[in-house]
Amino acid sequence: MRFDKNLDHILDRYDELQALLSAETPPSAVEIARLSKEFSDLTPVVAAVNELRAARHETDSLKALVDFEDDIEMRELAEEELQIIKERLPGLERKVQMMLLSKDEVDSRNAILEIRAGTGGDEAALFAADLFRMYQRYAEDRGWKFELISLNEIGIGGFKEAIVSVMGTDVFQRLKFELGVHRVQRVPMTESGGRIHTSAATVAVMPEAEEVDVQIDEKDLRIDVFRASGPGGQSVNTTDSAVRITHMPTGIMVSQQDEKSQHKNKAKAMRVLRARLYDAERAAKDAERAETRRSQVGSGDRSERIRTYNFPERRVTDHRINLTLHQLDKIIDGDLDELLDALLTDDQARQLAELV
Repeated sequence: MRFDKNLDHILDRYDELQALLSAETPPSAVEIARLSKEFSDLTPVVAAVNELRAARHETDSLKALVDFEDDIEMRELAEEELQIIKERLPGLERKVQMMLLSKDEVDSRNAILEIRAGTGGDEAALFAADLFRMYQRYAEDRGWKFELISLNEIGIGGFKEAIVSVMGTDVFQRLKFELGVHRVQRVPMTESGGRIHTSAATVAVMPEAEEVDVQIDEKDLRIDVFRASGPGGQSVNTTDSAVRITHMPTGIMVSQQDEKSQHKNKAKAMRVLRARLYDAERAAKDAERAETRRSQVGSGDRSERIRTYNFPERRVTDHRINLTLHQLDKIIDGDLDELLDALLTDDQARQLAELV
């Protein structure tokens, strides 16, 4: 069974980690930190696996007693104990399965959100601003910290791009489902004829990386400083406080100009760069995930959609799970739990099907 093979793999990996951590020649400090965290995360899983396997072994022993024991009293006692363990087994199996579900090491981490206007001009920028506020309210309702890193506005209140950090409990586990192209259907405020337009915005969601996750060599960075500018290109600062960091090996570039301090801008830019590099590393290790991210984030084209917000019909449809909720006002106001719970449940069901 695939499930039992997964359990064997977990126990083998646990033994391997023990050997690595107790080796005569210890690994580097960074590697020790990484291995120790993995070992710590696996410890409760291994305990649950051992409990399940002990119960299964006891079940087999009791079955043998029931089948071959001549003493009637002993056989009856074995039957009683066997019934008790049989009733426990499904719960033990479910416990292990749930612990194995998406044990993505980054689920408990904070997240970096990048919201960008896609197809649709000014209306797309206005919708990107709506999504920004939707996530901001959701974060507030859950007691998360919502910190603006970078913002590129247009004159009518829309956002070309917004980058934020969301900090709290299990942030990435919840918000990772928001990665993709969000489509809106409504009458723009600039539309005098009352026609419904379709626009799009993209949302990228990355786990916030720690320094031990990504090793960045200073010599691989090109750092440019320049004078910050506002909408329309006008100067908003008299000093060269804006920072652009380019990671030469990958070509990933991050600009930051929201702070008046060059030092603060550089720190924020490095934070985003580290998250993008870490996300790229994770994507490279999983070809399927990489393909998913390309198709979802893409260019913001309206044909690549994961969710549609239809204002005339007051409905929101998530196309990945074919769920339609006629609660647009609640959702756009940040009430995302019903939608995200449905996505999480569907994700768990798919993983359980792969486990057994």
